[in-house]
Amino acid sequence: MTPLISRLPEGFAAAVLPISASTITTDTRGLTAGEVEIPSGDIRMPAYRAKPASGRAFPTVLVVQEIFGIHEHIKDLCRRLAKDGYYAVAPYLYERQGQVAGMTDVQELFGKVVSHVPDAQVMKDLDATVEWAATDGGDTSRLAATGFCWGGRAVWLYAAHTAKLKAGAAWYGRLAAPPPTDLQPRHPVDIAKDLKAPVIGFYGGQDAGIPLAHVEQMRTALAAAHKPDNINVYPQAQHGFNADYRPAYDPAAAKDAWAKMLEFFKAHGV
Repeated sequence: MTPLISRLPEGFAAAVLPISASTITTDTRGLTAGEVEIPSGDIRMPAYRAKPASGRAFPTVLVVQEIFGIHEHIKDLCRRLAKDGYYAVAPYLYERQGQVAGMTDVQELFGKVVSHVPDAQVMKDLDATVEWAATDGGDTSRLAATGFCWGGRAVWLYAAHTAKLKAGAAWYGRLAAPPPTDLQPRHPVDIAKDLKAPVIGFYGGQDAGIPLAHVEQMRTALAAAHKPDNINVYPQAQHGFNADYRPAYDPAAAKDAWAKMLEFFKAHGV
């Protein structure tokens, strides 16, 4: 078999450096973990996958990347989930638009790559990841998704896209802004009525990019659609409070939210 040539970056994305002393590193003992390739339409997406080293048919969690792509933090989250018995896989969802790992400026990263990623493409690539995971030891009849920042928004959208999802966890993903575009035509507040799976949300009360007014808009949209409101707000937390490599990391909020997420998944059969 031809060895896989790595296409995912080692370490952390350039735009997040320097990393904090609080950065968590989860080892691979008892796991099968590393880079894989997933066919999706006309491409093969690089992805990071972690699962227990023994056993089979593990409940499956899609890990949807931050704006910074698949860097060490996202890989570590996959390993944390695998330590809890999950098959966790994070596909690189900007593959058609380019690699962001080496970009040092967030505005450049957004302008050159992220703003050009169609929501419809993201949904198809996540579908392809689910299909592939089922061939690699994942039990996709027990399917959840968790996403962070850019990926938090994508989780809300994916919960409206497919009935295969049993539960979602959206971490500080945008809910009602910026203005819609042809490529990103709807926000979570617009698709509340279409949700096919329950979503637990985690937001920071001090998030400068996602004001509490937007969180309240989402609560109102959920209520109007007769959908459960599982949104949690941590009053003192900032955007990215689970990102242990960043100054915004809030250990207490992160620990509480992670436990709530796992509880939520189990309550919904994942």
